[in-house]
Amino acid sequence: MTSSAAVWVVLALAVLAANLPFVNERLFVIGPLRAPKNLGWRLLELLVFGAGVVAFGMFLEARIGQRHPQGWEFYAIVLCLFLTLAFPGFVWRVLRRRRG
Repeated sequence: MTSSAAVWVVLALAVLAANLPFVNERLFVIGPLRAPKNLGWRLLELLVFGAGVVAFGMFLEARIGQRHPQGWEFYAIVLCLFLTLAFPGFVWRVLRRRRG
């Protein structure tokens, strides 16, 4: 896989993983049904899925070439990016107007 394709794969996976906690009621997508699932569970899922995306990105980076060591700045930016990518799911679940 080329480095350009790897970037797109990681970004697509990040968008999907960032919105998964807000579009389903199961714990970590496959666990037992929790209706209604509170915001604490959703944030925990968001953190775990974010760590998974970072791990997958590091795996792809190591397969393409040498993996670069990352400082705290990288993880702070990844956290902010992941929260930004989760915004559509958050709006759909929490901020949309309930009918009826």
